[in-house]
Amino acid sequence: MIEFVNGNRISLLKSGTEYFPSLTAEFDSARHEIHLETYIFESDATGYAVAAALERAARRGVAVQVLVDGFGSRDIDPALVRVLREAGVRFLVYRQKISPWTLRRARLRRMHRKIAVVDARVAFVGGINVVDDLNDPDTVEPRFDYAVRVEGPLVARIHAVVKRLWSLVCATQLRSRWAEARAMAPPPEFRGNQRAAFVIRDNIGHRSDIEQVYLAAIGQARREILIANAYFFPGRTFRRAVTDAAARGVRVALLLQGRAEYVLQHYASRALYGPFLDAGIEIHEYQKSYMHAKVAVIDGHWATVGSSNIDPFSLLLAREANVVIEDTGFAGELRENLLAAITGGAEQVKRESWKDQPLTTRVFIHGCYEFVRILTGMFAYGRAEEFT
Repeated sequence: MIEFVNGNRISLLKSGTEYFPSLTAEFDSARHEIHLETYIFESDATGYAVAAALERAARRGVAVQVLVDGFGSRDIDPALVRVLREAGVRFLVYRQKISPWTLRRARLRRMHRKIAVVDARVAFVGGINVVDDLNDPDTVEPRFDYAVRVEGPLVARIHAVVKRLWSLVCATQLRSRWAEARAMAPPPEFRGNQRAAFVIRDNIGHRSDIEQVYLAAIGQARREILIANAYFFPGRTFRRAVTDAAARGVRVALLLQGRAEYVLQHYASRALYGPFLDAGIEIHEYQKSYMHAKVAVIDGHWATVGSSNIDPFSLLLAREANVVIEDTGFAGELRENLLAAITGGAEQVKRESWKDQPLTTRVFIHGCYEFVRILTGMFAYGRAEEFT
């Protein structure tokens, strides 16, 4: 059951341009403890800047614990890791890199979350990895993504979740002494007036929580659903929910990736465009830079920001984390930002032109779609039939 708590102050951070200065400033003010979880930790200018802030904290006696994913951070420079460890940073890898040729199901069970918690006082949750926003030479715009800065009672729940995963990884890697944590005072009861929930997905007790919180909000929508998602490949239940919403007169607008960063996922998701367009759903493809966002706004008062795509990887296999906010001020700010991106950086996919695509393009799209369906059936479990 998803529980909302009141009394939070939640700030929207747009792209790494706003996220990294806020994150490193909190690292520099930390007095007791830093937890950082990230799928990707790149050895670029941004990665070294974040690492430097973590190193400074560790050298002044802060307990710094960093957890990265073994696949997403497979290219991290060992020298950077060595410097962090020499400074006293406890650095662990969630599921070491697995050969791309193995068919083991576990290779796709990744830690896809992007969370930081400082002194159990402030937390960051979103979709932004530790990577340079401007690493694409073909764009001058930062990667389109979001995170939130959280203060208030919700931080205690986020802190408990990151501590639990850290302890689990320590146990599996026989690092039990690293699992010891300093006793932290709970954060202030009230720092604002926003109502919010922290929602995770894992393979044990929270296998469909993020999807369910989306479905509940979509089912109650009366005016507008805006979803911005880098990889939008929903299962049948989610597809039915958005098409039913459109049928009852709700405006449903999808802001999706226009640049093909990962070709297979990009084109597989396009196989669903036809049914969505036939249902009256708007599709806008973001073109100004790579889009990595995983956010939504419904009826101007419900919003979510996090790491979870709407695809089989996020909804069936990966560890994910989203914050859900019920607040008209926050939702209004995110909505205006999404609408500006739609009008100023995206191209709308028209139903008529979509149906006039060349045969070769349609064959390629459906070939990618069928291949992803096969992979889903091979590597997923439980609800894989939703996507196959």
